[in-house]
Amino acid sequence: MSGSRALAAAASDPGSGSCRRTWAELLAGRAQRQKPGPERGRRVLAAALQLLRRHVDLSQLLLEVDGPRPAEPALSGGMDGRMDRGSPGALVGSALRDQASRLGVPVAVLSSHTVASSFVQICAARAEPSRGVLLDPEQRKKLSSLLEIAGHLLAHSMFSRLTFCQELWKVQDSLLLEAVWRLQIQNIVSLQELLESHSDVQAVVAWLFRNLRCLCEQTEDTSQHVDITRAVLSDFVQVFVLRGFQKISGPRRNVEAEQMPQIAVAVLQRMLLFALETLAAGVQEESKAHKAVRCWFSGFSGHTFHSIISTDSSKRFFRHTLTQILTHQPVLKVSDAVQMQRDWSFARTHPLLTGLYRRLFVLLSPEELVGHLQDVLETHEVNWQHVLSCVSTMVICFPGAQRLVTDWVTCLLARAFESFDLDCMVTVFLVVRQAALEGPSVFPSYADWFQASFGSSRGHHCSSKKALVFLFKFLSDLVPFEAPRYLQVHILHPPLVPSKYRSLLTDYVSLAKTRLADLKVSVENMGLYEDLSTARDVTEPHRQASQDVEKAIQVFEHTGKIPIAVMEASIFRRPYYISHFLPALLTPRVIPSAPDSRVAFIETLKRADKIPSSLYSTYRQACSAAGEKTPTTDAALGMEVEAEPGCAEGSLGLLTAALQELRAAMTDPAHYDVLSAQIAVVSERLHSALGLSEDDGSSEVSKIQLSVLAPKLEQREQQVVDLLLTSFCQNLMAASTFAPPDRQGSWAARFVTTTCRRSLLPAVLTRLCQLLHHQGPSLSASHVLGLAALAIHLGESRSVLPEVHMGPPTLARGLSIPEFFSSLLTCRSKESSLFCLKFCTATISYALCKFSPQSCDAWYSCLSPGLIKKFQFIVLRLFSEARDPLSVEDTASLPWRPSCLPPADWQRAALCLWRQRAFQELLKEKDFHLTFRDWVQLELEIHPEVDSLSDIERRDFHQWAIREHFVPMPSAAGGCDGDLETACTILVSVLMDFCQSSRSCDPSENSDLVLGGYMGNRDIFSRLQEMAADLEQGPVVPHGHAWSRGHFLFRIFHSRLQALAGGWDMASRLQRQRELLMYKRILLGLPPSVLVGNPRAEQPATPDCAEFFHLVNSELRNLCSRGGALTHDITVHFFRGLLQACLRSRDPALTADQILTSCQTECPLVLTSALLWWQRLEPELLCWWRCFQSPLPRELQRLRDAWRFASSLLSPDTEFPDTVSPAPGPAWVSAAALHFAIQQAGKGSLRKGLERLGCPTEELLVVLFFFSLMGLLSTHLTPPAASCLTALDVCAEILEYLEKRKVPWLPLFQLTETDAGLGHLLFLLAPDQHVRLMPVAFYSLLSYFDEDALTQDDAFLPVAVDMYLKLLCLFVAGETGVLSSLASRTQELQGQGCPVGLITKARLFLLRSIPRCSRASFSNMAELLATRGDCDPEVSAALLSRQRAMQDTGLSQEPCLF
Repeated sequence: MSGSRALAAAASDPGSGSCRRTWAELLAGRAQRQKPGPERGRRVLAAALQLLRRHVDLSQLLLEVDGPRPAEPALSGGMDGRMDRGSPGALVGSALRDQASRLGVPVAVLSSHTVASSFVQICAARAEPSRGVLLDPEQRKKLSSLLEIAGHLLAHSMFSRLTFCQELWKVQDSLLLEAVWRLQIQNIVSLQELLESHSDVQAVVAWLFRNLRCLCEQTEDTSQHVDITRAVLSDFVQVFVLRGFQKISGPRRNVEAEQMPQIAVAVLQRMLLFALETLAAGVQEESKAHKAVRCWFSGFSGHTFHSIISTDSSKRFFRHTLTQILTHQPVLKVSDAVQMQRDWSFARTHPLLTGLYRRLFVLLSPEELVGHLQDVLETHEVNWQHVLSCVSTMVICFPGAQRLVTDWVTCLLARAFESFDLDCMVTVFLVVRQAALEGPSVFPSYADWFQASFGSSRGHHCSSKKALVFLFKFLSDLVPFEAPRYLQVHILHPPLVPSKYRSLLTDYVSLAKTRLADLKVSVENMGLYEDLSTARDVTEPHRQASQDVEKAIQVFEHTGKIPIAVMEASIFRRPYYISHFLPALLTPRVIPSAPDSRVAFIETLKRADKIPSSLYSTYRQACSAAGEKTPTTDAALGMEVEAEPGCAEGSLGLLTAALQELRAAMTDPAHYDVLSAQIAVVSERLHSALGLSEDDGSSEVSKIQLSVLAPKLEQREQQVVDLLLTSFCQNLMAASTFAPPDRQGSWAARFVTTTCRRSLLPAVLTRLCQLLHHQGPSLSASHVLGLAALAIHLGESRSVLPEVHMGPPTLARGLSIPEFFSSLLTCRSKESSLFCLKFCTATISYALCKFSPQSCDAWYSCLSPGLIKKFQFIVLRLFSEARDPLSVEDTASLPWRPSCLPPADWQRAALCLWRQRAFQELLKEKDFHLTFRDWVQLELEIHPEVDSLSDIERRDFHQWAIREHFVPMPSAAGGCDGDLETACTILVSVLMDFCQSSRSCDPSENSDLVLGGYMGNRDIFSRLQEMAADLEQGPVVPHGHAWSRGHFLFRIFHSRLQALAGGWDMASRLQRQRELLMYKRILLGLPPSVLVGNPRAEQPATPDCAEFFHLVNSELRNLCSRGGALTHDITVHFFRGLLQACLRSRDPALTADQILTSCQTECPLVLTSALLWWQRLEPELLCWWRCFQSPLPRELQRLRDAWRFASSLLSPDTEFPDTVSPAPGPAWVSAAALHFAIQQAGKGSLRKGLERLGCPTEELLVVLFFFSLMGLLSTHLTPPAASCLTALDVCAEILEYLEKRKVPWLPLFQLTETDAGLGHLLFLLAPDQHVRLMPVAFYSLLSYFDEDALTQDDAFLPVAVDMYLKLLCLFVAGETGVLSSLASRTQELQGQGCPVGLITKARLFLLRSIPRCSRASFSNMAELLATRGDCDPEVSAALLSRQRAMQDTGLSQEPCLF
C-alpha cells in the first residue's frame, strides 16, 4: 500500500537523526526509551494516522480497498467519528475530507474526481481485450467495491453526480457499457442523468450505438456471460422505450426535458436501420452483423417489456418501429412489387424479419394492426417488400386475419371505385395476391377472390361505364408486369361485363394473350386445379396435367361424378383438355383385374362422350401391350424371371425390385411423372407374389374378422405385407424431404388403394394389429410416421372398404377403418401411452397438413373421433401446461417432421399440435368433444402400477379433471353443467359398463380389484367415494318441503336393469346376477347413509329407505344364496347406515324404531338377514349404541329377543319349557330366528326344540316350515349335497309336527305376488327362483306325506296337480338341471334328487291318489288343466275321468227328501 511505503521512507530519512541508523536500531532505541502503557499506545496510533494522511494516494487507495471485512474493530481515535470507522467507506471518506481541507476544495468535487479516475482505471485494466463492452471477473470485483464506496459517499453527501458524469465523458472512449450499466443498477448515477449530462447529443447517440452494436455482436461469443449481456440489453431497451416514447405534456415540455427522448429515439432508430440494412444486404448467417441483428431483435421479447407492459410507451414504440420498417428505403415502385411479390411470402422472407413482425404483433390486436397498415399506406411512401411481407406474416399468425383482410380490401375496393383512386386499387390487388400466396388454408385463392369480386353483377365495376373503364385501364396497366398465372386467371375468369361494353373486355383479353405469347406461355397451360402459391410458372404442361388428373380422380372417388372442372374444361378449354389432360389420364399401364378409381373414371368419361373413340381405342391397345411387355421389361432390368409359377422366392424378389424402383423414382422429383406407372408394376408384382389368380384378385371381402389377442399371419403373407409397409414408410420419408404432405401429390393414396386391395386388406390389417397393438412402443419414429400416414389414406377409402370385426377383448360390432386404428391404441401403461401420443400426433398432424381446412369432410372421413379423444386425454394427462386456457400462438406450421424424434421432441410436437388453430377448430365439432364419459372410460383402462404419473400426480390430475374441467363444463361440450350428481351418475354408469366389458379383463393376469376382479384404475372408484361424500354433505331439505327425486345410484340401477333382457334363461340370469353383484359392490364402497337416505332436519326424523327396499325386494332377494336372507356385507352396511342416521337424528331411538318398523311391512328380508347374522352384528350395534347412552331401541331389542328365544329353545342346557325365553312378536320374526338357529345347531336339536315350544301359534309353525323349504331349495342350488339331506330331514320333522297338530300348510305352495297379509310377506322373503322351484320341494317330501290325511283334505289335490304340472314345465325348460348335477355327485340322492325320478314318483303318487280324493277336490280342476293339462295327457285324462265319474255318481243318487 502507498501509505505504508511513505511511512517506511519517513522512518529512514537522514534528516531524522544526526547519523544514519537502521530501522531495527531505531526500534530498539525507542523500546529502551519508551515505557509501555496505555497512553503510549494512543500516541503511537495518532502519529501513524497523521503520517498516513500526509502521504496517502487516494486513487490507489480506492482501488486497493476490497470492501467491508467482517468483525473489524473500530478505531478509538482519529477520522470522523460520525461515520462507521470500521468500514472502507468511512476510511476513504475521512481521507477525502482531510485531503479536501488541505487543498481547499469541496469534498464532493474531490471525491467525484477521485471515483471517476478509479472508474476509468478499472475500465482500462482489461485482462481480455477481446471482451469489447463487457468487464472481466476481476474488473467486476473491483468495480463492485468502488461503487460500494461511492454509494457510501453519496449517502453522506460527499459525492457529486454531475461532476462525476462530466469527468466520465471526458474519457468516453475508455468507458465500458457494462460499467455504465452497473452505475444505474447500483443507484450511483441513473442512465438518464448520465446521458443528459453530455452537451453533445449526437456524440452520445454515436457512443451508445457503437457500444450496443458491439454488445449484440459478441453476445453469442460469451456464453458464460450471456445472462449479463441480456440484462444489459434489456435494461437499456427499457430505459430507451420508457423515456423515448413517454407522453409529455404541459410546461415540462422544454429542451431539457426533450433531450433524453431525443437520445432514446435516435439510438433505437439507428439500431433498427442498422438491422434492416444488414438484412437487405444479405449477410451470411454466422457473421457478426447477422448475430448483432438477431440479438437486437431478441430484445423485443416479452421478457424485456414485462415491467413496462402496463404503460402505453411500449405500444407507441411498437407502432413507431413498425412504421419505420414499412417506410424504410421506399425505392421499389408498384411495378416492382407486382413482379417480385411472389418472393416476399412468409416462407421466403428472412426469418429474423418475420420474427420481428411476430414480436411487434404481440401488443397490437389484429384490428389495430390493419388500421395501422392502412394509415401508413395513406400517409407515407412505403417499402412494398416490407409491407407485403408484413401482410403475409399477419395472415399466417392471426387466426382471424382472413376476415379482417377481406373486410379491409372490400372497403378499399369500394373506396377505389367511388373516387377512382388508383392507390387504393393498387393496395387491394397487392394485398389480396400476397395473402393468397400463403395458401387456401389462410386466405382464398386469387382466382376465387377475383371471380367473387368481379364475376357477378354485384361487383363495384358494374355500377357505371366509368367504373368499367377504370377497372380495365388498371388491369391493362398491370399487363407488362404481371406474372403469367394472374393473366391466365383474368382470361379464364373474366369480369362480368354488359354486352354493350364487351369491347373493353375483348381488348384486355387480346392484350393479355399477346403478353402471354411474348412470354411463351399459352393460356391453356393453366391447369384445372391451379395453385397460384407455387414459386414459378408451369413450363411443362404435362406435369400440371398429371396433377390435374390425380386431383380429378380424387374428387371422383369422393363424389362418384365427373368433377365440374373437368366438364368445364371439356367444353370451354378443349385444347388443354384434348392435348394435355386426356393424354395424362390415358397413360398406358397394366390395367388391374379389379377396376380401380382411374379405370372407373375413364369409363365414366367414355360413357359421357368426353373421350374420343380413337383415343380410347389407342389407350386400350397400349395397355394390352404394356401387360405383354412386363416380363420383357423385368428381364431387361436384370431380374431373372422364374418360368414356374410356383416359385415363391422369384416372385417375391420381383416385388422387392419393383418397390426399390418406386423408391428411386420417389427420391428424384424429376421422375414424379412415372410414379403411376411404377405403382401399376408394383400392383402386378404383388398379385404374382401372393400367388393369386385373376379371379382371386377381383373377389371382394364383405367382412374382415381379426383376433386382437393373437393375430396370426402366414409367413408368405407377412413377408409381402412387411415389404409393402416398409416401402410406404421409406417413400413417405423420401417425399417429405422435398415437399410437405399437401404438395406431394396423390402417390400415397394411389399406393394404398393399389396395394391394399380387398384381397390383401385382411393381411395388412392383421399385421398392423401386430405392430400397433402388440409392438407399438418398440417402433421407430419413421415407422410411426409412415403408419400414421397409411392410416389416413386407408381412412379416405372407408366408404368402399369392409368393416372390421375384432375378437375379444374388443366390441363385437363392425368397425370402420379409422375406428379400427383407434381401437389398436391403448393407454394402460407409460410405454403404451407414449406410443399412443406419438401415433395420434403423427396421424392428426398428417391429416391437417394433407387436407386444407376447406375440405373438412376429408378430416372427418380419415380421422376417428376415438383417436382424437385419446390424443386429448393423453395431452391433458401428461402436460399440465395444456390444461391452461390457450393464448394466441404462432400457427405458421404444423408439427409434421419426417425425422427420428426422441421422446422430448414428440412431446413438443404434441403440444405444438395442441395449440394449432386448425386442431382447436376441429375440437369444436361435437363428435370430437372429449366428454366426461369418454374421460372416465379411458382413465379406467390405466394400470396404476405402470402409470406414467405417480400416485400424487394422478390424484392431482383427477381432481383437476373432475372438479375444475368436466364438472363446470357445459353439457353441450361433454361436461356436467356444474352438477356433481350428474358427474357421479356418469362415473357410476361408465364404471359398470367397463366392468361388464371384456376390456376390464386381462387374460394374462389374475386380479382382484375393487369391483370383482376387473383390470382397471382403482383410483376412479376412490374419486367416486369422494364425490358421493361431498353430495352427502349437501344441503338438507327442511321439514315440510318436497323431497328430492331419490339417490342417483338407485336411479342408475333402475334404468340399467330395465335395459337388460328379461327371461329366466341361463344367459339372462347370469347377466342380471353379474350386474347386481356390481351394484352391491358399489353400494358397499360408498357411505352407508346411501342406503337409508338423508335424514330430515326436523322431527320426525325418518330417513327414506324406499329405494333400497325396492332394490332388495325386486332384485337383491334373488341373489340370496340362502333363501330368506341377504349376504352379511350388505346387511351390516344397512345397519351401519341406520346407526349413522340415528347419530344425525334428534331422537336416535325413534329413528331406529321407525326404520325397522317399516322393514316389517316393506322389506322383511332386512330383518331376517339381521337375524341370520345376529351373532356378528350384535357386538357392533351395542358398541355404537353406547354412544347414545340410552337403552337399545324397541325394534332392535325385539330382534335380540327373537335370537335369544331361538337359542334358548335349541340349547341343550334348556330342560324345561318354562326356562325358554318367550317368543317375541310378530311370529314370523321368531320363526326366522328359529330357522337360522336350527341351521347352526343341526337337526339333532330340532325335535327337542319343537317339543319345548309348548303351544306355539300356527303362524310361527307355518313360517318355520316355509323357511325350511327355502333352506331345502337353497341346498339344491348351492351344494354341498350333504347339506341337502340335512335340510330334507329338517323339513320332514317340521312337516310331521304340523300334521300332528293339524296345522294347514298347503297354502305355502300357492304363494303369489298378489297375496295379502302373511302370504305377501313370505313372497317378499323368497327369491323368485325358489318360488318357481317349490314343486321340487313339494315332491321331495313325498315320502313323508300322510296320504290318508291328505286325500281327505279337499285342498290337497288341486295343489298336488298344480305342483306336478309346474314340475313338468320346469323340466321342459331345463330348470331342474341343478338336480341332475346334484344327484350325480352323491349316491344318497340318486333316484331321489334326479328330476326324472322325482317326476315319476310324483306321477305315480297322483295316479294313486286321484281315485281316493273327494268330489270337492275336483271343483276347479278344469281351469287348472286348461293351462298346462297337455303336459301329461294320461294324468289329465285320469283327472277328468274321475271328475265325470264323481259328477255321474251324484246325479244317479236319489235325493233325500225326508
